[in-house]
Amino acid sequence: MGLLDRVRSRSRESGVGVFVDGPNVLREEFDVDLDDVRAFAAEQGPVRVARLYLDENAPANLIRAGEERGFEVTVTSGDVDVRLAVDATAAAVREALGTLVVVSRDSDFKPVLEAAAERGVETVALAPGEYGRSDALRNAAQRSLTL
Repeated sequence: MGLLDRVRSRSRESGVGVFVDGPNVLREEFDVDLDDVRAFAAEQGPVRVARLYLDENAPANLIRAGEERGFEVTVTSGDVDVRLAVDATAAAVREALGTLVVVSRDSDFKPVLEAAAERGVETVALAPGEYGRSDALRNAAQRSLTL
């Protein structure tokens, strides 16, 4: 069994974690549908962790929409990127995931993808569009896709 087969097998057994950088991707110009994000994650294997990160200025209807679509919504008064990066890295390090999906355009998550890949976790960078997409994030991930 080759490396890719082992990674795919592990992702199906261990599950998928999807971490969404809300302020970065849930913008009018991208028209991101959280149902599409969740469906993509489910195509990778059983979704074990689905988290949407928002800042303290997020409207209540956005928080509700995330929860209704099966996301655990984390609202932070601090930097959303830091909280998402810490949580995603912790999930990958604990080996709770076979596949890590980061939904963002932000190069801040490059170390998260690298740490996960070093531990044999398949990494996916999912961007909302080509505009403003991070080349560093795309290059750090084993797979890079656009919604």
